[in-house]
Amino acid sequence: MAHVDSKGMVRGTAGPVVYRGYRGKNIIQGKPRTFKQTQESIKASTEFGLSSSAAAVIRRAFEPAYIHRDGAAVSRSTQLVYRALRSSLSGSMGQRDLHDANLQELIGMDFNADSKLNEMLQVGHSVSKDAEGNVQVTLGSFDPAQDIRKTAGTPKRASLYRIRLTLVALDFRQEYLEYLDLQDVDVRNGQTMQEQTIMLKGTADPGCMMLLSMTLLMYGQMERTGEYVLLNNKSFSPCALIGAFQATEPSLRTAEPIQLSKEAYPDRYMKMQEMGYAGNLLLKELYRILQKNPAKARNTTTVKKTEGVPKDSKPLPELGKKLSFKKA
Repeated sequence: MAHVDSKGMVRGTAGPVVYRGYRGKNIIQGKPRTFKQTQESIKASTEFGLSSSAAAVIRRAFEPAYIHRDGAAVSRSTQLVYRALRSSLSGSMGQRDLHDANLQELIGMDFNADSKLNEMLQVGHSVSKDAEGNVQVTLGSFDPAQDIRKTAGTPKRASLYRIRLTLVALDFRQEYLEYLDLQDVDVRNGQTMQEQTIMLKGTADPGCMMLLSMTLLMYGQMERTGEYVLLNNKSFSPCALIGAFQATEPSLRTAEPIQLSKEAYPDRYMKMQEMGYAGNLLLKELYRILQKNPAKARNTTTVKKTEGVPKDSKPLPELGKKLSFKKA
């Protein structure tokens, strides 16, 4: 039962409500309750968790490229990965991963929505891959005085403008990534870059997909030492994915995480990293749950929810199906 303590705070339970104190305030919340999840809702939640984990890997992989990201980058990247999974042409929900996804949905993913690349850098580009797996990027002519959009967060003066291209390989089934190539194109203040094509060395591992980012960096030059100082900040750090290529021969779904060592990969070890990816564990756990009673098409599992849910609540609707909130 609920009671009032010596400080005048209400604590305890009263029916389905829990009262507690936090930093001098009374917090009221519903008791944890149980509800039934169908197979389809379990699959949907697993796929969203997989999307969240894959998006986190992509953000970590491109941290050296985007320098600063905005606060909504986490939810935005997760939504784009989830959309890519939902529009895949192979694999079904509860079995597919990013190797089955439509990676074209990831192109245009901005890491900093406060300074979107296509708005800040007014330079045309095209991306392609050759038969050997190398990536070509053709950049249009670039005049910094005209082709950079000025906003409140844009550095007012710069001595050097740099377009950086970063190519990363990712194998979500063997849970590792590799930095393949990085190419910079520099243009000094007062100069104009003519149209050109840049070649980036692609992956020799057919189990990896490749993602390519473009970054706009601005530098100021110290008068006495001649050193360059990066001027990008939280309000101005344009970077986005401009290319995505699926693996030519994806690893098996049952593949084990790769074991990185200098002995096994003497020439590549310094460029390779373990992902810290949870998607494969989520899929294994989903398979275990569904195998408990495979005969039932609508098998249910009881889980806890911290907010109150009516006892007669219906199962979650299938994804893509319209739902009336009034009826819910």
